Amino acid sequence: MDEDYINYKSGKGFAFLHYPFILQPHVKSIGLQFDNRINMSRSIDPFFVMMSGEYPYLKLVVKRSNIVEDALTHLEMVAEEDPGQLQRQLYVEFDGEEGVDEGGVQKEFFQLIIAELFNPNYAMFVDIEDTRQVWFNAQSFEVDHNYKLIGMLLGLAVYNNVILAIRFPTVLYQKLMGEAPDIRDLIQSHPLLGSSLQQLLDYPDTDVEDVFLLDYVASTTGLFGESITHELLEGGADTPVTSDNKHDFVAKYVDYVLNTSVSKQFDQFKKGFDMIAAHSPLKAWFRPEELEKLIVGSPKLDFKALEPVARYDNGYDADTDVVKWFWEVTHAMTDDDKSKLLAFSTGCGRAPVGGMGGDELYHRKNGGDSERLPTAHTCFNVLLLPEYDSKEKLRIKLYSAIQHFEGFGMI
Repeated sequence: MDEDYINYKSGKGFAFLHYPFILQPHVKSIGLQFDNRINMSRSIDPFFVMMSGEYPYLKLVVKRSNIVEDALTHLEMVAEEDPGQLQRQLYVEFDGEEGVDEGGVQKEFFQLIIAELFNPNYAMFVDIEDTRQVWFNAQSFEVDHNYKLIGMLLGLAVYNNVILAIRFPTVLYQKLMGEAPDIRDLIQSHPLLGSSLQQLLDYPDTDVEDVFLLDYVASTTGLFGESITHELLEGGADTPVTSDNKHDFVAKYVDYVLNTSVSKQFDQFKKGFDMIAAHSPLKAWFRPEELEKLIVGSPKLDFKALEPVARYDNGYDADTDVVKWFWEVTHAMTDDDKSKLLAFSTGCGRAPVGGMGGDELYHRKNGGDSERLPTAHTCFNVLLLPEYDSKEKLRIKLYSAIQHFEGFGMI
């Protein structure tokens, strides 16, 4: 890939990256990492760093108690004064805490700030009926800056190779890539609404007005559960939907739900994302569904690929009985339970776009046989496992731990 990337950038010789549609997403992600590292190095003037002592990273110092405001203030200042810094590797410090960010602190920062911004108390997003996903809250009272911050965080996550536990429908990534949504996207993102509109389109007879009793009005739910109506054209409340205009009605309804009603929120979100991603080949190389996997990972969990790269310490190794039992229990789990176990251990229930063979899970001995449940340091992918005296006891304790774990945004 290094030679292919050089040919791509120089324009000399053949490069598969000129034809990204033939490449697998994990291959393109390697190319993106090359591009990111080069952009990061270009944003740092070695002589200036030596003379000024300026930090050669995008350094972010935040208080845990004020994480959203601190991050927003600093990132906006950087974007205004020196946008090139946004292309540097992110280095995070929590104010008043000692420690070097070797990836764990950065990962914890993303976990905490995403959880905060998606907290229902902020009311920036609403749950979608019949899905485990969220969409922009059209009636949100939050300032535009917070939506821009979330967009910036998505861009920073791509740039720093971090998977985020967020639950947007695929249409969001289509919009980020400049693709206009249609009824198929509404069916995927808002199943109940989309399916009912599709039934209208599929209705074969001409008595649409009498059967469906619809006007050119869209209905949404407000912050407090109240019904809010919006005319899809001037005088829409007095314009019945008929067999002649039903396609126009559905197109306007889709546009309202996925575009018009949330345009202020999404525009700020996209602005933040583009501040980070606009200088990379992201949009040229990746399709929307691939961008989604790059940001939130893949739901395909192959623990057999994870087992050979697992690490052990504090008295454990691959031949320890409790470790062998762990893998036997894990391989017998359902996909849903595997996702819960991964989220319990790493903070995210999905695999990187290149598969789980690129992950590392550390098993650390946490005392001898005990009635305690397993615990984890999710920021460092460390599973703390007591040395249980039987496979059945391990199974019971492990299942109990993951079933009672409530991580933010498990997907």
